[in-house]
Amino acid sequence: MDDFHEVTVLKKANVYFNGAVTSRTVLFKDGSKKTLGIMQPGEYEFSTADREIMEILSGELDVLLPGEKSWRHVRNGETFDVPAQSKFTMKVTSLTDYCCSFIK
Repeated sequence: MDDFHEVTVLKKANVYFNGAVTSRTVLFKDGSKKTLGIMQPGEYEFSTADREIMEILSGELDVLLPGEKSWRHVRNGETFDVPAQSKFTMKVTSLTDYCCSFIK
């Protein structure tokens, strides 16, 4: 999906790691939520309450998912799933544009 229709976009930015990771929240009529954001190169650990599907729109990174011992390389056009109630680490190697879908 290249665009979203009939959504609400929250103006306030989600800012993490002193501005190195930012996003905007997009709310859908059915109650679902996504964020659209940018990550600067660096290493970041996140925790999540809900399951997440991370879609990399451009750029690349390595991700260490819960329960895995090896880093996984992800680049534009690829996705990865993060289980609910978990932490994951990303090593962003180039400016990365992403879409995160939160699954309840």
